[in-house]
Amino acid sequence: MTENEPIISLAPLPERMRPTSLDDYVGQRHLVGPGCILRNMIESGNLSSFILWGPPGVGKTTLARIVADTLDRDFHTLSAVSAGVKDVREVIESSRHKDLFSHKGAPILFIDEIHRFNKAQQDALLGAVEDGTFVLVGATTENPSFEVITPLLSRCQVFVLKSLESSDLQALLDRALSKDRVLSSKKIDVRQTQALFRQSGGDGRKLLNILELVVDSTPPAPDGTVVIDNKAVTDCLQDSTASYDKDGEMHYDIISAFIKSIRGSDPNAAVYYLARMLDGGEDPLFIARRLCLSASEDVGLANPNALLLANACFQVVHTIGMPEARIPLAECTVYLASSPKSNASYMAVEKALAAVKENRTAAVPLYLRNAPTSLMEELGYADGYKYAHDYPGNFVDLEFLPEGLEGTVFYSPQNNRHEDVLKDYLEKCWPKYYPGKNQKG
Repeated sequence: MTENEPIISLAPLPERMRPTSLDDYVGQRHLVGPGCILRNMIESGNLSSFILWGPPGVGKTTLARIVADTLDRDFHTLSAVSAGVKDVREVIESSRHKDLFSHKGAPILFIDEIHRFNKAQQDALLGAVEDGTFVLVGATTENPSFEVITPLLSRCQVFVLKSLESSDLQALLDRALSKDRVLSSKKIDVRQTQALFRQSGGDGRKLLNILELVVDSTPPAPDGTVVIDNKAVTDCLQDSTASYDKDGEMHYDIISAFIKSIRGSDPNAAVYYLARMLDGGEDPLFIARRLCLSASEDVGLANPNALLLANACFQVVHTIGMPEARIPLAECTVYLASSPKSNASYMAVEKALAAVKENRTAAVPLYLRNAPTSLMEELGYADGYKYAHDYPGNFVDLEFLPEGLEGTVFYSPQNNRHEDVLKDYLEKCWPKYYPGKNQKG
């Protein structure tokens, strides 16, 4: 290549702009800023295993590489999507062999999407993490409390990474325009950034991908300048991002439409949005979890079987995986959308939480307390409690709420077949709180 030939790079812009030091790293100041925990760990060289938990495109992989480069450690990487127990054991043996001949610190094993490792794969890591064969650095977009086994989680610190703020996105943009050899060789005029930042959704990798796409797709002005404004970004993305993006804004839009279609009792729309997610490669367990939430929040006691079916769906999806999981997901989606709706339980707990915030120290009535010791009996614990099963109809009129909250109604049954039965019972038991057709007088 001669000096006057154009500079061409086959690597995408995010890879070309991947920082190699903490000074170039953008975002996560609460972890890598001066005096912060992860920077202190790196600068001291006293490295222990940790898990980086955060949304896509916020620098998890980059941070792991910076740690290895800064400390001059051997760096192994595995993807939980494709690696198995055999791959883990090979890395362990390789790390132990190198340790015999190297004066460097323990190698770093980086596992991307560690939440996708099953229990056997995670178990295979335990001994090597515990004896220091390597330092484990995991990256996950899912809550490690639910997805990482307890013995492994107890051996790792968890660092929470946040979506990039507008100032971080601006810094990435400025750096790309001035430092990238391809972009800096062009005349680019960024006049507006609102659409660019909104479409990136706090994802640095997505921001750079969109930037490169818009620059390549926007016709230059007569003087050769590529003008980037909100319209240029919107026009470009309408033509190029029609497919489902499970890491971006469309992920949130589609799941919102999915849940609202179920809440609105439209099984046709709900199953359509389910298909959009499945076709786009959405995690089926994510969908199953949202179905469990919808069954509780939106269907509720109007159809108590909804939560049972949603929970069964989650278990089946976890067991069989895709593509077969599409069938129980569709079954549950149609069932929830076609069920009567009630958010009475959801509203009840919200009202109760509001009451608790107003008075977190309301005393439990003495007659409702246990009396396991003679002293407690002498103090009046459990004195006056009436055992409901000793009374006709297994009910006794007794105040159960603390003083000051007597008679507060948190749960209000809604009009549907299942809650009508509950309403009839409550009207008979508590006519002063639930007046209705069963009230006398």
